Amino acid sequence: MEIKRAVLKSKFDFQSYLIITLGLVVGSFGWTGFIIPAEIVGSGVGGIATMIFYITGFKVGYSVFLINTVFLLLALRVLGFGFGVKTIYGIIVLSFFLWLFQSLITEPLVSDRFMCAIIGGILAGASAGMILSRGGSTGGTDILAMMINKYKNYSPGQLLLTIDVLIISSSYFLEGSIEQVVYGFVTMGVSAYCVDLIIEGSKQSVQIFIFTRKPDEIRKEVVETLDQGITVLSGTGGYSGKEVKVLMLLAKRRESQSILNMIKLVDPDAFISLGSVMGVYGKGFDKIK
Repeated sequence: MEIKRAVLKSKFDFQSYLIITLGLVVGSFGWTGFIIPAEIVGSGVGGIATMIFYITGFKVGYSVFLINTVFLLLALRVLGFGFGVKTIYGIIVLSFFLWLFQSLITEPLVSDRFMCAIIGGILAGASAGMILSRGGSTGGTDILAMMINKYKNYSPGQLLLTIDVLIISSSYFLEGSIEQVVYGFVTMGVSAYCVDLIIEGSKQSVQIFIFTRKPDEIRKEVVETLDQGITVLSGTGGYSGKEVKVLMLLAKRRESQSILNMIKLVDPDAFISLGSVMGVYGKGFDKIK
């Protein structure tokens, strides 16, 4: 059982890193295929790196890596070792794919600048949503906002918005063009909308009822292996009249397949009912606002 438990955990971690990597690829393609060729300055470290590229020709991938490395070293000193492996992984992989795609894509994929802003924003937002939904991060201005928040009582969300507005607004000084600034804000708005869309989708929850002859074994696996809460209900079989234990748990939809696989390993004959729920509020889920 210990081996099976390790396999399940490894599989879940692999899926998370796979989706984070896919998100990084999508985001890199959005920047290098649409935003950068159209000379649009987006938000975050990508926007800073893009301006450096327009002024000096220094590739975006290199700038993103160097800026993020500086932020990361400062954050480790100021905030401690709280960023985890996924943030470092995100920074390295993003920098690599930005460098790779910028080397391969030498011509704009779309000639219309407004379409570049829309498509680039969609891809950048989808990328961020995928990464955040799996607990990943690409560092950047997120780290800067957290460092400022430690010493000043400012909301991280407000700080990020302020930083992004300053970055995009400063693109005016590249060409003296209001049009360029507007395209930057269009990209930021579309990206933010797509992030919310994907994050909200990833928050969808399911309710699972498990009817099994091995309630203790399944309960133990759910709690210890998946680090998931579970409730044990007492019931009576309608046909047999015997007392039975029914297990009930709430989980994120993306976690449901791992739970089903685990149940199948412990009790292949278990009867399972799975249904969507409108909302779940409490620890580990949404907060009542």
